[in-house]
Amino acid sequence: MQFSSRTRTATIALAALALAGGLTACGSSAKSSGSTGGSASSSSSPAVSGTVNVFAAASLQDTFTELGKKFEAAHPGTTVKFNFGGSSALAQSIVSGAPADVFAAASPATMKTVSDAKDNASDPKVFVRNTLEIAVPKGNPKHISSLKDLTAPGVKVALCAQQVPCGAAALTALKAANLNLTPVSLEQDVKSALTKVELGEVDASVVYQTDVKAAGGKVDGVGFPEAAKAINDYPIADLAKAPNAAGAKAFVQYVESPEGIAVLTAAGFQTPSAASSPAPSAS
Repeated sequence: MQFSSRTRTATIALAALALAGGLTACGSSAKSSGSTGGSASSSSSPAVSGTVNVFAAASLQDTFTELGKKFEAAHPGTTVKFNFGGSSALAQSIVSGAPADVFAAASPATMKTVSDAKDNASDPKVFVRNTLEIAVPKGNPKHISSLKDLTAPGVKVALCAQQVPCGAAALTALKAANLNLTPVSLEQDVKSALTKVELGEVDASVVYQTDVKAAGGKVDGVGFPEAAKAINDYPIADLAKAPNAAGAKAFVQYVESPEGIAVLTAAGFQTPSAASSPAPSAS
């Protein structure tokens, strides 16, 4: 009987210990579950994968191509496809239903076409700025040193069309200099205007300083003071009807990251002011 009583006492003690351990485990499990829940919540956004379709201003071609490769390396399983062109034409394509995930424009006015149609998923944010420069053939055979020189007899000039941001900015600069200029060619994007100089078809073109730099010595650049009155802000936004919404947000974040901005500023783009609301368009 005595042995049986001791056994019962031991059994009861062991059961109590087991119960206490179980309760501790439950508490631990609840805490663990709570922290796991927080982790799951933070990782609840879809993983970035698939194709990201980016519509971007032609002047961003070199830098965005580089950023696309870096983004793919940072997000294995993604492919970035670009559609570069005049911002106004790209904006019209987007509001007409073209399957795009991201739009990076060369002016707030062309971005407004998209936001007015409520085709942007997030508020457009200015990520860089750009300044005009006169592109001339290597060696500057016409000795062009100012905007006024572009109006001299016999000087052939190519400009971007007025509805394209680089054309609107050039018109603003010419007005600031009280000059009238009749170009021999109006181009639908800045790269086409630059190509006219590279091929020797014109004596000069008003493009962005980033395009002159990207030409890699094929042309020379001539600065002019009126360019300060026609600086272009570049806004970017992920799009409301993006086929790859997660990829769109991730790409925009990457462009705005320190690594993205470093690539852009190395190419000659300027960082916007701390208050990065879009400046009035040069139109």
